[in-house]
Amino acid sequence: MKCPFCGNLDSRVIDSRLTEDNESIRRRRECEKCTKRFTTYERLETQPIMVIKKDGTRQPYDRNKILGGLIRACIKRDIGIKTLEKIADDIELEIRNSTSFEIATVEIGDLVLHRLKNLDKVAYIRFASVYRHFDDIEEFTKELDDLQENGL
Repeated sequence: MKCPFCGNLDSRVIDSRLTEDNESIRRRRECEKCTKRFTTYERLETQPIMVIKKDGTRQPYDRNKILGGLIRACIKRDIGIKTLEKIADDIELEIRNSTSFEIATVEIGDLVLHRLKNLDKVAYIRFASVYRHFDDIEEFTKELDDLQENGL
């Protein structure tokens, strides 16, 4: 590991431990040349997930886009960021556990909607109105009616 202070390639590991999420290993290292200490993280390299957009183009999966959409949907709602991060993590885990490394934006939107429907009705409607591109008030009203019929 290259020392960030002097550029030397030789360092020794002083301490190793799992991070809180058990997804990576945190290592404290000491440079053999300048003796300064620094921290590195070791993480399992995973197959990249590609998202298929509505126009057919593909782009790399970005968890932050899901989290951003959740945050916008939950503005001024009593929902903590930890809850939203957990939802984003759960969605990413579900995608990674599938047999394919490609997923359509429609499927991602459905995963988000399913979780919001059980969490907060207002956040669900906010997200649905953007995700489903309601063209008129009738479509919006129908979605509200469906929510009420299902006891939410």
